[in-house]
Amino acid sequence: MAVHLNRPFLLYNLTQMKLDLLVIAAHPDDAELAAGGTIVSNVAKGRKVGIVDLTRGEMGTRGTPEIRLKEAAEAADVMGVSVRINLAFEDVFFVNDREHQLAIAKEIRKYRPDVVIANAVTDRHPDHGKGASLIAQACFIAGLKRVETEVDGQTQEPWRPRNVYHMIQSNFIDPDFVLDVSEHWDKKMEAVKAYKSQFYDPKSKEPETFISTPAFMNLIESRGVEMGQPVGFKYAEGFTISKRIGLKDLFDLH
Repeated sequence: MAVHLNRPFLLYNLTQMKLDLLVIAAHPDDAELAAGGTIVSNVAKGRKVGIVDLTRGEMGTRGTPEIRLKEAAEAADVMGVSVRINLAFEDVFFVNDREHQLAIAKEIRKYRPDVVIANAVTDRHPDHGKGASLIAQACFIAGLKRVETEVDGQTQEPWRPRNVYHMIQSNFIDPDFVLDVSEHWDKKMEAVKAYKSQFYDPKSKEPETFISTPAFMNLIESRGVEMGQPVGFKYAEGFTISKRIGLKDLFDLH
């Protein structure tokens, strides 16, 4: 039976140009929590960065889809991204199938990112691991010439990102590499705190959840320190890779 996807929500848009980095994640706030410093760092370097949220997080205990869309747009403004889109997949129940893959592939072909960051390959929330597989497959499919897509009646050209990296989210995963985000940590946390409905607020009357406790915010801080300390960074974000990286020179590694 065909799955009818909702029309994407364009939350924030400053460009129709090619992006350098596109972060694709299952829920609003995934990008900020696990890759917010990386996003801000790349924006600071003058690169064009975008975010695609797969769902509106409508199955979450706190807040509403409308509130979360507003918070996502506010966080995008804080980080300085060029575009943020919500594909309105069904939270919790989206599947890795042809229609969902093609919906993501259209955004990849539209913005032609060199690098994609996706959800963690496995995590506490099943949407994260499921999203990781879906996004990685969509990145590959987007590069196939014989897979035809169109947007607004215009046929899209194939495009495959050079690299796909995966976040490390709630569950610890040993990173393949870490990125120094020490200079951008405060801006990352400002973006995270744009999600007032989701995280710790002593005045909130909503039910307590895994991410709404002070302990969760401590986890984010501790994770940043944990990722950075072994290599001498104050704060870092870690990522895993799914394909071998080639070097021209042994000394290219830091």
